[in-house]
Amino acid sequence: MSSNQEAGPVSTEASAHLTVAGATLLRFRDGVQARLTGSWTADQAPAVEAAAAAIAAPGEPGPRVQVDLSGLVRLDTLGAFVLERTRSEIEAAGRAVDYAGARPEHRILLREVAYRRDTPPPPRRRRLGLLDGLEALGAGLRRLGAEGLSWLGFLGEVVAACLRVLARPRRFRAASFVNQMEQIAYRGTPIIMLIAFLVGCIVTQQGIIQLQRFGAQSFVVNMIGILTLRELGVLLTAIMVAGRSGSAFTAEIGSMRMREEVDALRVMGLDPIEILIVPRILALMLALPMLGFLADVAALLGGALTSMAYGNLSFDAFLARLQAVISVRHGLVGMLKAPFMALIIGIIATSEGFRVEGSAESLGRHVTASVVKSIFMVIVLDGVFAIFFAAIDL
Repeated sequence: MSSNQEAGPVSTEASAHLTVAGATLLRFRDGVQARLTGSWTADQAPAVEAAAAAIAAPGEPGPRVQVDLSGLVRLDTLGAFVLERTRSEIEAAGRAVDYAGARPEHRILLREVAYRRDTPPPPRRRRLGLLDGLEALGAGLRRLGAEGLSWLGFLGEVVAACLRVLARPRRFRAASFVNQMEQIAYRGTPIIMLIAFLVGCIVTQQGIIQLQRFGAQSFVVNMIGILTLRELGVLLTAIMVAGRSGSAFTAEIGSMRMREEVDALRVMGLDPIEILIVPRILALMLALPMLGFLADVAALLGGALTSMAYGNLSFDAFLARLQAVISVRHGLVGMLKAPFMALIIGIIATSEGFRVEGSAESLGRHVTASVVKSIFMVIVLDGVFAIFFAAIDL
């Protein structure tokens, strides 16, 4: 028997007994009864350990040990821990242990400090190189598939909430939408334009250095113009929005989950998706194309200034060549991708916020996951769009 519940007494007549400080051991034909006495407390630690060692001593008769706590004066955490440890040692030796005469406070304390032997870690599996790599790849793809299904389910909830808001426009949280537009677009414009400007300078400088070998540095305008409008501007913007606004979404909603504010909304009969998610995602889908356009302008401005400094190309010549090589379709390609990138960032960021549990460690883990997954999916989406536009010759 290995529980803390009381069982029947060892009923046969005692054949011998042993008294130590803190316990009296009565030996029967079918086992041992240990009657605890005095205080099993921290200030009596040496006596408690000696008594526990006597109870657990090998060679005692019978398959059963009954520990009688009815004579105890006091029992604290240390005494309860030593008792539980002794029980574990006796059970590991193949004998059963039960408690008798335990008062309610004793049973509570013994249950709280229940001793469990550490299970040895499983032996390390021998590494097999390629097979382990394939196994890890398969596990990763399976997790990615599960994540994708979870995002699709969450997307369905958001679409349903948008339809409900569309049917009843008064339920739309306009104030929250305006606040999110300020946070994402207005406050994000300076840093996004600065980063895009610097990247435009760097790409143009490296392009001029390479093209000078062939006397074709003027073609750097083609490179920076098409690259910026089709890929660079919107991709840089999406990555920075994922890091800046996506992480903020996850942290805000995760903090509300930790303070049980999301549960409070449900208790009040309000839909957290309508109140928390719809305004954020709509603001993100409107702000990202605007920021992408500003990033395009900043990157092209950086390219023009760098062309003047390194390529001996005047500003007017840069603009004239840029006007000749780019068209509306190049800008359209970039702008078409922006709302989809915003949607996937919003879905991932808010769904990660809803997964936060009640600890700061969980909040930090999900904020990190939100940024990493958002950037990864934005790059994957950009690649899919590149293949699609190439297929339709756009």
